[in-house]
Amino acid sequence: MAKEALDVTPPALLDRRLLVVTGKGGTGKSTVSAALALAASRKRKRVLICEVTARERVSELFGRPPSGPQIHKLFEDVYSVHVRPPEAMREYGIMVLRSETLYNLVFERRWVRYFLNAAPSLAEIVMLGKVAWHAGREMEHGRPRWDLVVLDAPATGHGLTFLSVPEVFLSIVKEGPLARDMKFMDSMLKDPQQARTCIVTLPEEMPANEAIEMHRALAQRGFPQGVLFLNGVFTPRFAPEERVQVARGGPLLAAAADAADSHEARADLSRHYTSVLRSEVKLPLVSVPYVFERTFGIRAIEQIASAIEAAL
Repeated sequence: MAKEALDVTPPALLDRRLLVVTGKGGTGKSTVSAALALAASRKRKRVLICEVTARERVSELFGRPPSGPQIHKLFEDVYSVHVRPPEAMREYGIMVLRSETLYNLVFERRWVRYFLNAAPSLAEIVMLGKVAWHAGREMEHGRPRWDLVVLDAPATGHGLTFLSVPEVFLSIVKEGPLARDMKFMDSMLKDPQQARTCIVTLPEEMPANEAIEMHRALAQRGFPQGVLFLNGVFTPRFAPEERVQVARGGPLLAAAADAADSHEARADLSRHYTSVLRSEVKLPLVSVPYVFERTFGIRAIEQIASAIEAAL
């Protein structure tokens, strides 16, 4: 196990070039990605959120229309782009060939497109390549265009495969322009000074177990990790004697008693899985509170960003 994979200084997390956010589907990856971007923007950093999943989610959280394949501003110093294989492939091809005309001549032929669509992992290669280019090579006025790139990565199983594409490719191909780009991507993802991968989970059995497995797999592959985000945490609100008093209120307080019991049961689960994760995952654990909002949008993201800032 690579030592640097577990070496993390929480206050410096937002000072990396690239943060990868992964976790089991439904744990709040996009929410945490948006909150991290907002927290970094409060430190006067210019942030780009890259989404590579099928459905764009982050722009919706900010109350903005979908960004699509073009970079759009979501908030002050926060931008997003939906990285999709066709557009990423075109950008990469034109970048390598240095000619849009030549790209159209070669790659817009039907049989070539058919071959490319069938090529294994090509979609992951071009999407990850675009993210790495934004994080490490895109310049503006003689300096990096982005202070931080946040990658809202695929869910755990696919997420590990996605991040491992450069390493797998380099085990087969050693030379050439694509191999050089794969080396650049792989070195960035595994450089603890440039990149960290963060896992998002919930205080529930399956997400917690998956987070533990993902943590071990990332460490074995040499990916430096950031923090573990435990999302949807409930904190105790009622003392035992208060719950007893409410329960004695009879039918009129039955609903309140049930709500109090439900809340405390969730708080118990939060405490339990906080303990489990701290014993199994050797990373700083950041508790993200459950946010009670009728409409989950920018107000909720601001609350979560504040909680993350306080923890970091």
